Amino acid sequence: MISRIKALAPAVQNKGAALLLDGHAELVARGGADGAHLTGIEALQEALPTLKPDRIAGIGGLATRHDSMAAGELGADYVLFGEPGAHGQRPSVEAISERLQWWDELFEPPCVGFAGAVNEVGTFAAAGADFVLVGDFIWADPRGAATALREAEQAIRQAHAAASGKAKAHQG
Repeated sequence: MISRIKALAPAVQNKGAALLLDGHAELVARGGADGAHLTGIEALQEALPTLKPDRIAGIGGLATRHDSMAAGELGADYVLFGEPGAHGQRPSVEAISERLQWWDELFEPPCVGFAGAVNEVGTFAAAGADFVLVGDFIWADPRGAATALREAEQAIRQAHAAASGKAKAHQG
């Protein structure tokens, strides 16, 4: 795995993106990755000593607001809301949007919304997601992943433009 990470890291990092490993915090530094995405508070607590202060420690699998706040207090670099659970189930789009909005209004660490479909991307961006993690729908799009990603990017741009327009109207 370390050899694979070392081969992949430059390709990702040279494009201006961070390479995060799903779990495997113990391989991050040895492989040259930027950090790890962890699932649950216990995994975050175990990984922090090996990741901090130089590497990213992101977290998902946060079932409650309390878990989210605990992750922020522990030093998570971001929190992820809406990802599928072990059996593929997800909260409703409305519940994910509500959680993103709540986090965005009250906390400083970035929040990420997991979009399971392209129509969720703009919704989560509008709700306050700092980042949107796109699901497998990107790869399954019959038009190709590049087209699907462009569509997702456009949805984010439209959500930000709409939010910017509301802010300007509110100020004026």
